[in-house]
Amino acid sequence: MMRKMIVLEHLSLDGVIQGPGGPEEDTSGGFTHGGWIRSYSDEVLGTALRKQMNMPFDLLLGRKTFEIWEPYWPHHGDIWPNVNKATKYVASNTMNSSAWQPSVFFSGDIAEKIAKLKQEPGPDLHVWGSGDLLQTLMKHDLVDVFWLMIYPVTLGSGKRLFADGAMPAAFKVTDSVVSPSGVIVVNYARAGNLKTAAVDA
Repeated sequence: MMRKMIVLEHLSLDGVIQGPGGPEEDTSGGFTHGGWIRSYSDEVLGTALRKQMNMPFDLLLGRKTFEIWEPYWPHHGDIWPNVNKATKYVASNTMNSSAWQPSVFFSGDIAEKIAKLKQEPGPDLHVWGSGDLLQTLMKHDLVDVFWLMIYPVTLGSGKRLFADGAMPAAFKVTDSVVSPSGVIVVNYARAGNLKTAAVDA
């Protein structure tokens, strides 16, 4: 059975996914709002995150996200043991090795190589962050599921989940919960092609 491509993102109301965890996480493009999820932590959100983090998976990451995670997670395995055990597939044309193992690097035609990876046996592929890589995945219709945590904030700038060029597609809600702090945790699975029709007057 084909591996699913599951995108997991912290998302603002205006679609921003950049720098959710801390002020210095990702300041590219002059982004100054890093750490915008910190004040919304609660037990419901924590339970949803632990469920996501504790299931079997391999990781698919862009180079920038990998470089943020690489120095951190090997020293914090008590928080998320599976992240160190999982195979890290990294899309990069400039990086080809890492001490953080197991890791595999892709270059060249990334979309073609990831499409082949989905056909191989193994656990589902989880994508965190990786905004540039995500645009490639969506443009080539490689995403099967979105697991989104939508926060009640607007940021006004930053890298967005959906840019122009995403493949039109329909999705259905498979699970959802609203946390006491106002975060909507929602899972969307592919539901075929986009359907359009005139709106009745």
